[in-house]
Amino acid sequence: MELPSDINITMVSWLMAFTAAFVIGVSKSGIKGIAIIIVTLMALAFGAKRSTGLIVPMLIAGDIFAVTYYNRHTQWKYIVRFLPWMMLGVLIGVLIGKDLPEKTFKLGMAYIILGSVVMMYWWDRRPSKTVPTHWVFAGFMGVMAGITTMIGNLAGAFSNIFFLAMRLPKNQFIGTAAWLFLFINLFKLPFHIFVWETITPETLVINLKLLPGIVLGLIAGVKLVKVIQEDFYRKMILVLTALGAVLILLR
Repeated sequence: MELPSDINITMVSWLMAFTAAFVIGVSKSGIKGIAIIIVTLMALAFGAKRSTGLIVPMLIAGDIFAVTYYNRHTQWKYIVRFLPWMMLGVLIGVLIGKDLPEKTFKLGMAYIILGSVVMMYWWDRRPSKTVPTHWVFAGFMGVMAGITTMIGNLAGAFSNIFFLAMRLPKNQFIGTAAWLFLFINLFKLPFHIFVWETITPETLVINLKLLPGIVLGLIAGVKLVKVIQEDFYRKMILVLTALGAVLILLR
């Protein structure tokens, strides 16, 4: 899948792409629930299908920083529970990604995300704080996260809900999610290169030019995470996730 040359990429497209790169940095430093902003900006700048491949190397660059910075907080037992299901979801996403009507997928995903946010809000307010341990919960969230990350790089909502349900403290949440997404984004690479052909030498050149935006976002995000309180962090993720679902409906 060819991309236009630099000459044909407008200044507005570059501005949107650089903003998306900055938001990736902020997101990977710990401000979760804002991936829809990245996806929307890149789709507007380069087109929906092309943008899926452009985003993955940028995400991996952010993931490498995140696992380095937050590694000591990682809770591997949750990754072991979630990652296999997410990988299964990626494989499903590879198979259906070219044939599923975008409108059908968009509506279904948005409604599921909104329903899950309502569920998590109820979960936070209920008297009993028992954590869901049944494999069906991790399985459903993991498969949905895998499908949505392959088709639209939008796994954050489902993984956020899973980790919030596990009641992970802020830094453990960030550190665990960092390793999870590094693994899953690396797993997606060969499918984007060889099956969908959305990652090419041309897209990698664009990624390299956008790298400074990711670095600036990482610096800003680390400072923001330090000043955000635990209770507010949970509420913020729920709100941003719900807003993301609404934006999906409006895309």
